[in-house]
Order: sequence, then C-alpha cells, then structure tokens
Amino acid sequence: MTDIRFENRVAVITGAGGGLGKTYALELARRGAKVVVNDLGGKSDGTGAGHSMADATAKEIQEKGGSAIANYDSVSTPEGGEAIIRSALDAFGRVDIVINNAGVLRDKTFAKLTPEELELVLDVHLKGAFFVTQPAFRVMKEQNYGRIVFTASAAGIFGNFGQTNYGAAKMGLVGLCHVLALEGMKNNVKCNVIAPIAKTRMTEQLLGGLAEHVKPELVTPLVVYLSSEQCPTTHEIYSVGGGRYARIFVGLVPGWYAGKGVVPSVEDVAGHFEQIRNTEGYIIPENIGDEMKLLLKSLQG
Repeated sequence: MTDIRFENRVAVITGAGGGLGKTYALELARRGAKVVVNDLGGKSDGTGAGHSMADATAKEIQEKGGSAIANYDSVSTPEGGEAIIRSALDAFGRVDIVINNAGVLRDKTFAKLTPEELELVLDVHLKGAFFVTQPAFRVMKEQNYGRIVFTASAAGIFGNFGQTNYGAAKMGLVGLCHVLALEGMKNNVKCNVIAPIAKTRMTEQLLGGLAEHVKPELVTPLVVYLSSEQCPTTHEIYSVGGGRYARIFVGLVPGWYAGKGVVPSVEDVAGHFEQIRNTEGYIIPENIGDEMKLLLKSLQG
C-alpha cells in the first residue's frame, strides 16, 4: 500500500499541546503536513492559560525537521476561532485539515450542575468546534478540498453518569458534523466524527486500570487517515481506543404504520410498541430525506 503523505497540506489541530492532539500533530508533521498547534494552555477544567504546551509541541516538530507554528487563541469565541484559522492562512496560505480536539471537563450530576458548568463545556466543545470550523470551512469550499474531524464521546452517543453537560456538547458535535458533511459534499470537504477512548490528563483518573491499555497513540492512525486525501468516507462516526476501530451509526427501523388517514389511539401505540422498537430491517439514513422516503413508502402502501 502506498504511504499516506501530507506534503503541501496544512492542518489546524486544537488542543494540540498534549494528549491526543499532540500525537496527531506529531504524526501529521512526520508525514509532511504543515501544522498549526493550537492550545490555550489551561488546566483540564478550563481554568488558566499559558504558551508552554503549544510551544513545546511546535518546537518538537521543528526539531524533527517539520513545519509548525504555535497558536494560543481560545476556541470558545468567534474571534478566537477566526484568529486560529487566520494564523494558518498567514503562515502557510491555506487550510486543508481541521481536527477539533480541544476540551474541558466539569463533571457533576444533573441535579447539582450549575449554569456556569454547562456554559463552559458547551463553549469549548460545541461552540469551539463551530467557531474554528466555520472560517476553515469557507476556505475549504473555495479550494474544493478539506478534511474535518470532530471529537465526540461515548458519553454523548451512549450516555454516562454525571456528564450531562459534556454528553450534550459531544452529541451536538455529531449533528454539526452530519450537516457539514452534506453541505461540503460537492466541494470535496469530508467530515467525520471520532469517539475516542484514551488516556489523557482529562481522563486518566476516570479510566483507572484501563488507562495503560488505551494510549493516545492508538487513536492517532484513524484520525490521520480520516484527515487524508485517501479517506473515502464522510458523515460517519467511529469508536476508537486501545487498538480497536469500529463504526458507530444511527439506524432507522421500519416501525409500525397505523394506516393512511388513521389517527391511532394511545392504546394502539402501546399495542404495537414492540414492533415500533424492533431493530430488524433497519437502514442507516444518509440525510433527513431518507426518513421522509420511508414515510412516503408507507403512505403509498
């Protein structure tokens, strides 16, 4: 198989001062990409800031003969997102890859969650990905090429106790990716989602004994592939961790059709609830139109 290379490609990676983001930056640079290493340099709870983390990753790339610059803007404001992408354009003249990786945690049970803890997590994960991706997406459409990777989580896709703010933000990224995949299709801008399991400073305490088996480097190959010209997919979600790589998807089942012109009762729904829930014969919708097609098929008998 031909080596996957990134010469003349420019990658913007948020949260690349450490953990998963750093591994992406190092590997993309090793394969020829020019890299913007974005990191606010704060703590995992979102407090603080500093230049040392982004500087260290950029320096390591440069010392190995690669091309990289550090950026310290926050992803959580429109101005910060614009500045991150502007730094790539000013330094390298284009943007080909955006990996939305920056994140914070403020875990708390729903009953005890404060508005501030909700807003901070939404600002960094969901709004942050929006603010960074939007200016990059415009550039990608103009150049008819782009690769965007969003970092979701099983906490949002499947659920996890004590992470309502984090889970809501992460599942929001799935919706953002699905729409951008459709809007970018005709311009060869591909968007995919990963749900990683990896040991980072944010997750180390949560993972316990599993931590040593889920090193960040085991996520990197999939992310780099999704960032490559060779990647064939868009609009998809992938579980990745510990050397295991698997697709996650949203399916739609045939369900139960009450009949044309029929207004079913609550009891009718209750009586057919197992048929409504039956997962046999599902499809994987590519867009909202696929759901409409199923309804039309039922209406037409």
